[in-house]
Amino acid sequence: MKRYRIRIKRFDPERDRSPGWQVFSVQMGPTERLLDGLIRIKEEIDGSLTFRRSCGHGICGSCAVKINGRNGLACQSLARELPETLTVEPLPAFAVIKDLVVDMRPFFEKNDQVMPYLINSEPPPERERLQVPEDQHRILQSITCIMCASCTSACPSYWADRDYLGPSALLKAYRFIFDTRDRAESERLGRVAHGHGIWRCHSIYNCVEVCPKGIDVAGHISALKRLAIRRRFGR
Repeated sequence: MKRYRIRIKRFDPERDRSPGWQVFSVQMGPTERLLDGLIRIKEEIDGSLTFRRSCGHGICGSCAVKINGRNGLACQSLARELPETLTVEPLPAFAVIKDLVVDMRPFFEKNDQVMPYLINSEPPPERERLQVPEDQHRILQSITCIMCASCTSACPSYWADRDYLGPSALLKAYRFIFDTRDRAESERLGRVAHGHGIWRCHSIYNCVEVCPKGIDVAGHISALKRLAIRRRFGR
């Protein structure tokens, strides 16, 4: 077991006028995660500490926070790979509800705008709608998105323009526009090919750097731009 000094940015709107910092000292084994340290703080030191968690295995995206200046999942941050002094903050660009919990409603509303579901009015087959492996592989990375919001909250374009759909929503649009089973390409392109959509992306690549699933988010958005140009969806 090794002792870690964890500095957490805290804010309780019912009590605090502005955010402040609190330092905790906890022990973690080499195979434990930052999430384990946060749970230990809450259970053994300060029960008022508030953060989100669910699966604890990098699937749900609930525990996304800013760790030493970079967005990531607390459940994927192994103690043996962390420095002895840590700074943990809520995700940037979203309103803080309490401590490490942010208001995710704007994020999910942006995703809803791109119609994140399969649209196909053709008579369904007797079983599932099939794809050849090559077509499935084309959308495979985009399917692995866990919607943790790390990419969107790390995007300078989103910081500057809160009407911007953001990397996650545009990745979701890619997932269905390039799905050969879907039939709503034109409608979705119309929803993303505008000044607050794909043309707001400036390929800064923060989204790629922080994605816990290693998705080339910027590359997928570039593919959307090329398709929009071919389909004559201008700025």
